[in-house]
Amino acid sequence: MTSATRRNRILHALRITSLADLDALASRTSLDHDQLRAELSVASASGWVVAHRGALGGWSLTAEGRDELQRALRAELDRTGAHSSVESAYDAFLVLNAPFLELCTAWQLRTGDDGDAVMNDHSDAAYDRTVIGRLEPIHARIAELLGDLTTALDRFGGYRPRFERAWERLADNDVDWFTRPLIDSYHTVWFELHEDLLATLGRTRSSEQRGS
Repeated sequence: MTSATRRNRILHALRITSLADLDALASRTSLDHDQLRAELSVASASGWVVAHRGALGGWSLTAEGRDELQRALRAELDRTGAHSSVESAYDAFLVLNAPFLELCTAWQLRTGDDGDAVMNDHSDAAYDRTVIGRLEPIHARIAELLGDLTTALDRFGGYRPRFERAWERLADNDVDWFTRPLIDSYHTVWFELHEDLLATLGRTRSSEQRGS
């Protein structure tokens, strides 16, 4: 792997996560800490990334870094001829997105005895199993989508095992693995896949909401 390829992987990971420390970058790029430090140093000197200190420290992209990444992603689509496949995957993802987000709401809120929405404290295992059961067909469809997408661009291959891990934890009644932030929950992986599709196609969430 060339240095430029390693740097593009890092820029891409930061585009998807917004802010990431070395451990998070390592898990998403398959680079070790020494490689990450070396490439981040070059990217920082180029004005593409910036370091943040403190309890929630890490690295993030600059505007220049986003532009550099976008050039690399356009070149990737041109080189691989994968544009139509990514477009198809994105369209299929959007069909699943609204039902999935409705399930996330159902996981976090439920109807109380007075008919009002209350926080789901996960004390009703039958209710949680019903919500997970509604996720199952979406899980099957996202696996199929990722199979086709990975055939076109192999860098999407990392998403399916992450979804499977979150699904297995939910099947084991670990309630954190549906929507909890800051872990690799089902929602976390879903969000990152959405961002990845948008970034690859050069789109933004605002343009998506406008229907353009």
